[in-house]
Amino acid sequence: MAHLRGVAEASARIFGNVIGNGLRSGHKVLSQKLIGDKVLAWYPEPVQKMDPLYVDPTEPKRVLKIERMKRRGKGVPKKGEGKRAGKRK
Repeated sequence: MAHLRGVAEASARIFGNVIGNGLRSGHKVLSQKLIGDKVLAWYPEPVQKMDPLYVDPTEPKRVLKIERMKRRGKGVPKKGEGKRAGKRK
């Protein structure tokens, strides 16, 4: 039996395989090529990076809306004062 195990280990070393114990492992995913650069190439570069003087036209409108909602008491709650804070056991 030890002979077969030695052969299996040598084979795994030569061919780059992993000797498993029958349990699931992430080796299949970890051995795949990384695709981050390809995925990143799908999306255009943000305009703010290319031109630092660029101002998003929707930003002032968004800020005004948030200010209006805060005045009406509909703004974002402070940390620890949200919906779940009142639901103590």
